[in-house]
Amino acid sequence: MTDVLTYHNDNGRTGQALHEEILSPANVVTNHFGLLRNLAVDGNVDAEPLYAAGVIIPGVGERNLLIVATEHDSVYAFNADGTNLYWRVSMLLSNETTSGEVDSCTQVAPEIGVTATPVIDRQAGSNGTIFLVAMSRTPTSQYFQRVHALDLATGRDRLPPTVVAASFPGTGDNSTSGNVIFNPEQYKERTSLLLVGGALYTAWASHCDVRPYTGWVMSFDEASLAQSSILNITPNGNEGAFWNSGAGLNADAEGNVYALDGNGTFDTTLTAGGFPSKGDYGNAFLKFSTAGGLAVTDYFTMDNTVSESGGDQDFGSGGALLLPDMTDASNNVRQLAVATGKDSIIYVVDRSNMGKFHSATNAIWQQVNGAISGGLWSMPAYWNNFLYYGGVNDHVKSFPLAQARVGAKNSETSETFAFPGCTPSVSANGAANGILWGTANTSPMVLHAYNATNLAVELYNSNQAGSRDHSGGGNKYITPMIASARVYVGEVKEVAVFGLLDDSTLTPLQTWRDTNFGNPSNVGAGENGAAPTHDGVPNLIKYALGLNPLIAAQTNQLPVASLQTNNGAEYLTLTVNRAAIAPDVTYSVEVSGDLTNWFAGGTNTVTLTNTATQLVVQDTTPVQPVGDRFIRLTVSEP
Repeated sequence: MTDVLTYHNDNGRTGQALHEEILSPANVVTNHFGLLRNLAVDGNVDAEPLYAAGVIIPGVGERNLLIVATEHDSVYAFNADGTNLYWRVSMLLSNETTSGEVDSCTQVAPEIGVTATPVIDRQAGSNGTIFLVAMSRTPTSQYFQRVHALDLATGRDRLPPTVVAASFPGTGDNSTSGNVIFNPEQYKERTSLLLVGGALYTAWASHCDVRPYTGWVMSFDEASLAQSSILNITPNGNEGAFWNSGAGLNADAEGNVYALDGNGTFDTTLTAGGFPSKGDYGNAFLKFSTAGGLAVTDYFTMDNTVSESGGDQDFGSGGALLLPDMTDASNNVRQLAVATGKDSIIYVVDRSNMGKFHSATNAIWQQVNGAISGGLWSMPAYWNNFLYYGGVNDHVKSFPLAQARVGAKNSETSETFAFPGCTPSVSANGAANGILWGTANTSPMVLHAYNATNLAVELYNSNQAGSRDHSGGGNKYITPMIASARVYVGEVKEVAVFGLLDDSTLTPLQTWRDTNFGNPSNVGAGENGAAPTHDGVPNLIKYALGLNPLIAAQTNQLPVASLQTNNGAEYLTLTVNRAAIAPDVTYSVEVSGDLTNWFAGGTNTVTLTNTATQLVVQDTTPVQPVGDRFIRLTVSEP
């Protein structure tokens, strides 16, 4: 199992789920794949759903959780493999409501609660922690932005929420006495949260382009939620908000943070080091150092940045993506990033020298003009040396990367995607079985799946089976999330869950993995995880254990398989340490699988011992030494 704990899978925001062993171009077809269920919630789901595997829920046991945040200021923890709701909590305090439209802006409507995708730290607290930002207001129109830290297993506040307040030296919009002031009514948090180096990073958007507003980036200590650093990137000007279409701040392996801001004041008078003389970085791709507080250490903006801002051609309308290290034609390693805005140009920057501002040219690694059209209000994806872009009213297109350069278009979808275009995600088993997933902002929403190596090949879409796979209405921030053979899509007041409809395209072991949440278990287990043997032949018994879903795949929680000898015959015994699961539930057991010629006589029976500390399943028929076999042992609640 692989968690999805942050927007677009990782801090580079690549959107690639690389451990998908079940879904493939062979089985993502309308006869085998489709809508499994809709999970109803109380508000629009603008944040990408997140996935946490093997969370121990008090009084329930171990479950895989789907975490869903809504614009009604609620957070839900669903069974990612079913319909059970384990907890739901509201971020609203007594006598508060969500924010409605501010300044008649309908970018987030009809209410504003939790817009940005939260981030989860599995190591924070005893159960893991969900970090998020929520907006609310009182009946007297006092507005709040609060940072929350929720226990992953219970939803309870692990720490008292922090009310966001800030000031920064400057004379720009909403300044007083030499400081610009953060007004919580004037902003919304729609840029997905970033967690790196023990700090939580947020970046803030305004309501439409209604002034006064400036560009704020803040960090909060993960352990206490205390505000740890504040930076305003247009302190002596205006605008410069972080739009990003729901995409997130980025971070590299060294802990540097990257952000892409929209139109705003840019000081074209530069210091000797090439930085804006008044510290105004509107419409720029920024690199921050985080050691000792947020500070701009490098940046890029285009040579016509002032006219682009004046024409509302935001650089930050979409999201930036950090590419993995690549080797150029001179055999030098390059650390690159890509960013695109409303001008439809793909800007490729070297993160060690981003290019800064030059009035006559763009001094960057590569600039690709005319490759996409319609502007970008979405987020690209990366997989296996391909970049994927979905502009407004444009096809989703793939571009190969070779020698640290973006090449000419490789393929494109036959469909075009209306506003806001398409934010793709990719599922793959390493470099194999790549599938590109994207949604159309229509009613009903349409989920598309394409062969990631050739986008002209559409594998599936949710209109192909008539109304069978129809779910709710589209939503402009939709980003498909793929985990353990399922695709989760946030919509208007629901999450649609797509997956395989049957097992006919799966091998037995894959069937078990799909049923039991992708546990990586192609093992023959014996004492301390070693494979049992028979006459020196290893892996005589290959088993798959599913506790539906009461036990995880950690080594210390796997069953111990052994061959017990009685009167010269060997019998299969599987022992589960029951301390790892709920102690007060009676379980039933079912054994199935490829049993032919495995047990003497070709059949098998089992006995189940269900004690306070163990589940023991023992076959009463001797095992025959006939090589590897598959068995599925399912232990389930009554």
